Amino acid sequence: MTMSQATASMKVGDTKTVTAAADPVDADDAAAVNGAITYASSDEAVATVAADGTITAVAEGTANITATSGSFTASVKVTVSAAA
Repeated sequence: MTMSQATASMKVGDTKTVTAAADPVDADDAAAVNGAITYASSDEAVATVAADGTITAVAEGTANITATSGSFTASVKVTVSAAA
């Protein structure tokens, strides 16, 4: 499984959408893998993530957003800085 990006730099209050997908995309179970993806944040005080992969930067710090589907995982390291 792969993520649309490996890292993300955000400012407090920003939102960004990331996507996860089966790898390879033409794998026999790709549709099942893609249909079962869930997202989670390692630190919801820093960044939250919605079911569709939309990340919201909450406070300064770092968090990992992990996409999971069965035994497959992929993640994005999010760094949040103060709003300008």
